[in-house]
Amino acid sequence: MKAVVMAGGSGTRLRPLTLNRPKPMVPIVNKPVIGHILDLLKRHGIVDVVITLQYMAEDVQDYFGDGQSLGMHISYSIEESPLGTAGSVKQAQEFLDDTFLVISGDAVTDIDLSAVIAFHRQKQAAATITLYRVANPLEYGVIIVDDDGRIQQFQEKPSWGEVISDTVNTGIYVLEPQVLNDFEPGVPF
Repeated sequence: MKAVVMAGGSGTRLRPLTLNRPKPMVPIVNKPVIGHILDLLKRHGIVDVVITLQYMAEDVQDYFGDGQSLGMHISYSIEESPLGTAGSVKQAQEFLDDTFLVISGDAVTDIDLSAVIAFHRQKQAAATITLYRVANPLEYGVIIVDDDGRIQQFQEKPSWGEVISDTVNTGIYVLEPQVLNDFEPGVPF
């Protein structure tokens, strides 16, 4: 299995920490946050990674190189301008010929990726979105699912008066490559 690590954001909400570095390179416990994501992937047996980059791309490339020092194989997909999550993954499509995982390069998580992948395979889904319940859903995309776990409704960053659920999108996806055929190349989404 391969993974796409989304690492193109500029991190404007983290300024001044991101004035001289991209958000995924902000250190947490003496390591860039994206380094913790790469460690998580490796713990779950995922060592073939594509990192999508845009803002200060060379900082990430210079730090991790081809991934050999981590026991991984890292490729890079560089965006000329921000493409959003789906647009960024679409641009990396040439690297993705089988089921793959998408995760944010600035996530702080210890989620059981193996369980997420097993769920995806058991459901024989084309796309699996990892969900989580939170006390304050205002900062997230809120989702309603039916009894079978199928998504019924999305609501992006609602106000308190609009909140319909406490279940949010974690930004961790497991996808089949054919899902990318629904997106136009080079178009932000």
